[in-house]
Amino acid sequence: MAIDTTPTTPAAQRAAAARLSSRDRLVLFVLCAAQFMVALDFSVLNVALPVLGADLGMSPSALQWAVTAFALPSGGFLLLFGRVGDLYGRRRLFLAGLALFGAASLLATFAWDPASFLAGRALQGLGAAAIVPTGMSLLTTTFPEGPARARALGISGTLLSLGFTVGMVAGGVLTDLLSWRSTMGLLAVFALIVLPLAPGLLPESRTPDRPRLDVPGAVTVTGGLLSLIYSLSTAAEHGFGRPDVLVTLVAGLLLLAAFVAVESRSAAPLVSLPMLRRRTVAWGNLGGLVTFSMMSTVIFVLTLYLQEVLGLTAFETGLVFGVQGVLSVVAGSYAPGVINRFGARRTLAGSLAGQGLLGLPLLALGEGSWSVVLATAAVSLASMCHLGAIISYGLTVTSGVPDEEQGLATGLVTSTQQVGITVGIPLLGVLATTSADLRSGVHAVLLLDAAIVLAAAVLVAAGLRTRRTSGSGAVEAEPLRAR
Repeated sequence: MAIDTTPTTPAAQRAAAARLSSRDRLVLFVLCAAQFMVALDFSVLNVALPVLGADLGMSPSALQWAVTAFALPSGGFLLLFGRVGDLYGRRRLFLAGLALFGAASLLATFAWDPASFLAGRALQGLGAAAIVPTGMSLLTTTFPEGPARARALGISGTLLSLGFTVGMVAGGVLTDLLSWRSTMGLLAVFALIVLPLAPGLLPESRTPDRPRLDVPGAVTVTGGLLSLIYSLSTAAEHGFGRPDVLVTLVAGLLLLAAFVAVESRSAAPLVSLPMLRRRTVAWGNLGGLVTFSMMSTVIFVLTLYLQEVLGLTAFETGLVFGVQGVLSVVAGSYAPGVINRFGARRTLAGSLAGQGLLGLPLLALGEGSWSVVLATAAVSLASMCHLGAIISYGLTVTSGVPDEEQGLATGLVTSTQQVGITVGIPLLGVLATTSADLRSGVHAVLLLDAAIVLAAAVLVAAGLRTRRTSGSGAVEAEPLRAR
């Protein structure tokens, strides 16, 4: 007589649903490797900038463009490319982005002057803008909502956080051992590994009916994001007093306001306004914006503190954040189980609260060697909660969204990531860099940072709480769980 091996308990059923087949693992490897590569690009060049500038003859003020040239297209075109992938094929755009990113990395590796290097960085950013939303939407459409998606997003979120941290360490090591060009060459190698594997593994997906692309919406939102990212990136280096910063900031806000007006009248909008009004989308993205912007600010001011106040080298500072990366991997392995038990919404609010509370011990930083231990422990533990927030906000925003709109939803998720990484440092980090006393300036930033994260935790918890319909006592929406 045959033995029935079907799991009978709810826990066993969830565990079985979360198991990934061999092909699923390969698909996940390709998608996560591409996301890791892009995350690496955000930080791998940072410690190499002085050497790069001397080699290519770039002035200190021009070095800002090594970062901004990538950030502008990578953030500005995310929403547009996410929607283009929905309409014309996500795999097709993902592969095109990979090819462009790899070619651009080679151009940056062998750059012969500032113009060729910055062109490579800008093309890298354009490729990243195609890779990130289409890769995320391929993940959410390949892995069904529930334990499998929670596990896939957990691995993806872990590698996203780890890629940023590894970039800081690898950038210093590669620059010291080889040259700054090896940091760009590493990215080209990643692209060359992933690109041949992707066509045979990734399924093509697009919306069944193909509405016309909302060109006015695309122009206004892309122009608005480009202007906003430029103004905030430049303000991080030069403050808000420069005319170009103020002009582009106002222009960005006006273009985004025009985008909302255009979308409200469009028959086939680039972004569905009803989607933006969904509680899960609105409050989930707020949580994502806060967790990214505030953690990037903490890392920025701690980097300054460790080197300028405590006297650590760039390599030693990278090792501090290396511990953070290891604990992020640990958090990523446990996060799907936590989400499965408590739901994505509660995990998001709780993770934000943990990130804020665990950042408070940093206020005790002094000038002794013990401060290195305190900084390492506090930022690492806070980053574990930060990773929980990353995974749970992605699940919160994309859960319940039809497959034909996943590119749009994941475009919002990744746009929030990019804007969050960009916005925190100029808005708060400038308080540390412009303070007469760096130590007191860093403490002021850390206190304000923790207050913002804790306030966001309260707002997200209230905004995402389950509500009951009047008169019937029925729950309007169940907590998002990995079912």
